[in-house]
Amino acid sequence: MAQNGLAPYTVKKIDEMEASFLGSFKRARAELGVTSFGMAVIDLPANNDLYPEHDHGEDGQEEVYMALSGEGEIDIEGERFPVTTDSMIRVGPGVKRKVTTGDQPMRMLVLGGIPGGLYEPGPNSVLGTPDPMAAG
Repeated sequence: MAQNGLAPYTVKKIDEMEASFLGSFKRARAELGVTSFGMAVIDLPANNDLYPEHDHGEDGQEEVYMALSGEGEIDIEGERFPVTTDSMIRVGPGVKRKVTTGDQPMRMLVLGGIPGGLYEPGPNSVLGTPDPMAAG
């Protein structure tokens, strides 16, 4: 039985999901119909340091990071940790984080939510939103 107009399950291939940021940010949350937490699959090329340093102090969101393939590092307030296929990293809302890759590209799963709160999707995770990096 459908809930909230959604099918009871969704199956999608990651490479067929709508993406933004020149194809690197897969809108997995919206593609699967997830409404209770944020979720994206991010493809980062080798030797990449363009993933922005950020925190979620203003919106209160905590995030979990995990490599689906490849590997990289996450800098959390100046301390570096490996992001690998056999580890998961949780970062609290007001804590600065930045992800980089080494000699390999990395496909990373990022989950986010607000402890005890309602999840509100950001504009970059909504299907049909224009790519902020697209020309014109």
